[in-house]
Amino acid sequence: MRYLALGDSYSIGEGVPEAGRWPMQLAARLRAEAVALEDPWIVATTGWTTDELSAAMDAEAFAPPYDLVSLLIGVNNQYRGRSAEDYRGEFRRMLGRAITLAGGQPGRVLVLSIPDWGVTPFAASSGRHLGQIARELDVYNAIAADKVKASGAHWVDITGISRKHPELLTDDGLHPSATQYTLWMEAALPTVRGMLAK
Repeated sequence: MRYLALGDSYSIGEGVPEAGRWPMQLAARLRAEAVALEDPWIVATTGWTTDELSAAMDAEAFAPPYDLVSLLIGVNNQYRGRSAEDYRGEFRRMLGRAITLAGGQPGRVLVLSIPDWGVTPFAASSGRHLGQIARELDVYNAIAADKVKASGAHWVDITGISRKHPELLTDDGLHPSATQYTLWMEAALPTVRGMLAK
């Protein structure tokens, strides 16, 4: 089975080895359970917003349908101060593209919530209001969760993990470590098992 992972630094795993990225960990764990899932094709770059991911996808030669499509996008929209209403429309279109790439089957699409970068040392030294970061990300995540659930795709909330483990970061004090990505993968694993079993 083929796996396509769409996102930003959280999917490409900024600062961690390739094997430490959560989509790579997910594929490896499933293969260890005798699920024939290829390593993911990861279309992601650190710093991408929803519209930048969409523009990059326009240049890719996709070959759908993919058996699993994951999507984790939006933190850079919030970081750059873009409005939640803009995110609403852009996320809806991005989710639609993900479903199309999954052969029009929303049950093959997995969306992870945006982690809270406001708990990191990077945020603490940035001069930005940490409570406001959390509140804005909660709004973004509520928007995404509503769209995902209405579409029939699958939603996994990993924001709480990021808030519980602000110590599990790379040396830049911002991006998750491979150990935190393992926790995300384990949170998504039961859902993905069910998705692929169907």
